[in-house]
Amino acid sequence: MKPLLIGELAPEEPSHDRGKNSQIIEDFQILRKTAEDMNLFKSNHWFFLLLLAHIIVMEGIAWFIIFYFGNGWIPTIITAFVLATSQAQAGWLQHDYGHLSVYKKSKWNHILHKFVIGHLKGASANWWNHRHFQHHAKPNIFQKDPDVNMLHVFVLGERQPVEYGRKKLNYLPYNHQHKYFFLIGPPLLIPVYFQFRIISAMIIWKDWVDLAWAISYYVRFFLSYVPSFGILGSLLFLSFIRFLESHWFVWVTQMNHIVMEIDQEPYRDWFSSQLSATCNVEQSFFNDWFTGHLNFQIEHHLFPTMPRHNLHKVTPLVKSLCAKHGIQYQEKPLLRALQDIIRSLKKSGELWLDAYLHK
Repeated sequence: MKPLLIGELAPEEPSHDRGKNSQIIEDFQILRKTAEDMNLFKSNHWFFLLLLAHIIVMEGIAWFIIFYFGNGWIPTIITAFVLATSQAQAGWLQHDYGHLSVYKKSKWNHILHKFVIGHLKGASANWWNHRHFQHHAKPNIFQKDPDVNMLHVFVLGERQPVEYGRKKLNYLPYNHQHKYFFLIGPPLLIPVYFQFRIISAMIIWKDWVDLAWAISYYVRFFLSYVPSFGILGSLLFLSFIRFLESHWFVWVTQMNHIVMEIDQEPYRDWFSSQLSATCNVEQSFFNDWFTGHLNFQIEHHLFPTMPRHNLHKVTPLVKSLCAKHGIQYQEKPLLRALQDIIRSLKKSGELWLDAYLHK
């Protein structure tokens, strides 16, 4: 980073930005050291291999259903749901390997990440990391977190709707965004937007390794299902699977963030900034599996390289630090978390309409 070096801080200068709570910074450093001493950053390889195995088993079950029962409506729909489930679980698993690859810098983690996101999902590891690490660095910060860059389709939080309203920006009727979310968000994110961005990124970046992994997914898929559905039928079948997976992905990933503070950079300390942008969903065996442990979003954002099977172990320490400094630790039931997505969109849309109509 020598080209960016301006100078050295004088000894009496604090090592953090003015306005940040130095006590929170110090306490969080102690908390992290405690987590390291508890070996919470150590992975259980069997845990992740079992996750990988259950994804591969679901792929096999899906192929067997079509092979044995044929391509009638009922077997086709059941198979699509099985494959959408395997795709969603592969999505959570590649997310794990992406983070662990950074922490461990392990060749095997890197290869497994490429295999899961490339061969099992037909996507790009480099594209995902490039996008996702920005999100972790600055969650819910406009122009820094790509996950809140909604391309004028939605207005989020409390500041953006008012700014759009005052500027008379009405690309869409935002006061109805909680309704058209069902038509634009969950159905189209993966089948349309993500697919276009992934393929174009691999070509523009000349990322031939990731492209080869993605091609291997499509080769395997069409070799498996063209004999039963034909080429056009297989394309429609794949689109239906992406459609189902997209619903799962959008609802799970948005329930932890879109309902929280979304604004410009507040320049808070790490702990406070992550707590303001994330919330948790209650723990249960189903919630852990269904969300890929993203129901522990607070702990995951505080410790992105901590294996997900250890996140619940650090929760009491995080809650204790929140209580000490009067920071709200939000945790809610799964159904309420999903409903809050619509509530937050409705609230932001109403803020836009009030500002738009105000002279």
